Amino acid sequence: MTGRIHSVQSLGAVDGPGLRYVVFMQGCPLRCAYCHNPDTWPFDGGEEMDADRLVTQILRYRPYFGENGGVTVSGGEPLSQAGFVEELFAKLHRHGIHTALDTSGIGEPTAAARVLQHTDLVLADLKFLDTANYLKYCRADFHAVERFLALTAQLNVPLWIRHVVVPGVTDSLDHLRAVQEKAQSYPNLQKIEWLPFHTLCLEKYERMGLIFPLAGTPPMEQARLDALLLQIQQN
Repeated sequence: MTGRIHSVQSLGAVDGPGLRYVVFMQGCPLRCAYCHNPDTWPFDGGEEMDADRLVTQILRYRPYFGENGGVTVSGGEPLSQAGFVEELFAKLHRHGIHTALDTSGIGEPTAAARVLQHTDLVLADLKFLDTANYLKYCRADFHAVERFLALTAQLNVPLWIRHVVVPGVTDSLDHLRAVQEKAQSYPNLQKIEWLPFHTLCLEKYERMGLIFPLAGTPPMEQARLDALLLQIQQN
């Protein structure tokens, strides 16, 4: 089976445990207000690639990521090409390679379940906690995200939940506490990653002739984020 690949990163250090070979899939149905890769949105972009060819390419880097790392498939939205990701992960498992799925959780449930059968870790972007904000900021269905997260728990796939902290949008203490509580409600949760909002993507939006929805929002300073997280841990 072939898939449409936006790009690859041969040695990533922030997309799962250890060093990772990261595959960025092309195409995404969401339009998140703070998306930093709008070039991954179109489904007709990227390079068409056969799963066997990609596995051969990945195996060249195995000496670098070894037993402590592996392969992460990100996006775009990888569940939009679930059949390809399922085949890729199954082939990687035959080589004993750890697989991680970096996803918004938006995808057809049956196809997502087949992907999860070959997934060692899910990195789930939990963007908001209610239907209204998911529609407003992502054009996505919060209930679909909840269904996917419940599926990871049902299949007992280890889960890391990621949440972008945006000044004036998702940085209140009440909101952060609610995200933490929601994440901890899943028995397969291993970790919460709090990601500071940044504006490094502005040049890309300008080059593509797109308006960045959160233009004018300042980056989240790491020191302030650390202080907020300390407060929610103390209460």
